[in-house]
Amino acid sequence: MIRCLIVDDEEPARELIKLHLSDLDGFEVAASLSNALDAFTFLQKNSVDIVFLDIRMPRISGLELVRSLKYTPRIILTTAYREYAAEAFEIDVFDYLVKPITHERFMKAIAKYMHYQSGQAATMDTQKNDDHAYMFFKVGRDQVKVFLKDILYIEGLADYIKVHTKDKSYIASEKLGYMEEKLPLNSFVRIHKSFIIALDKISSYNADQVILNNNKALPLGRLFKAGFLTIVQIKKQS
Repeated sequence: MIRCLIVDDEEPARELIKLHLSDLDGFEVAASLSNALDAFTFLQKNSVDIVFLDIRMPRISGLELVRSLKYTPRIILTTAYREYAAEAFEIDVFDYLVKPITHERFMKAIAKYMHYQSGQAATMDTQKNDDHAYMFFKVGRDQVKVFLKDILYIEGLADYIKVHTKDKSYIASEKLGYMEEKLPLNSFVRIHKSFIIALDKISSYNADQVILNNNKALPLGRLFKAGFLTIVQIKKQS
């Protein structure tokens, strides 16, 4: 069952999402809330797969809610305002629906979600041996196998990513936020809105950047610094 959370300060908007979801088998509404603060509290205690989230709401906005969450489900923004789209996709929202939301456009978002969940964009081998762990990346028309041990870093490019290895780079049809969820936490860490790095490829770091063992220097983002430093300290102690 795919659990959904609806967050919007307008009841008719919440009811419309419920109506659209009622046509789908395998989807359930875990909660329908009128503000982002209640949603934050709910998400600390409950797991959902999709959040249908308005942007302009009292006290804190939908975008502020997304930024406050350490681990986020798929976020589908539902808003009357187009001007937030660029900012929204910088924080890796899954889709952006402009009100009034037609049934056709809603179903397109659901189809996109199902495609990603099916693993057609990227699938991971679950072997315990890290040396043999790999993912398939959709590069053009091909699914390209890349061993995780060969990845130096992954760069976000809007709706695409660039996977950098020692010998080659691949531009794949994926989002950086999805990769952050799928890559093993003990091996990879996000250091910037545009970069995920392999922990074992770090040569050095300072307050502003991380230098990889190929001498590539990448920026250390303010919002990601605390998480990065925590993970590095844990790795030192292990």
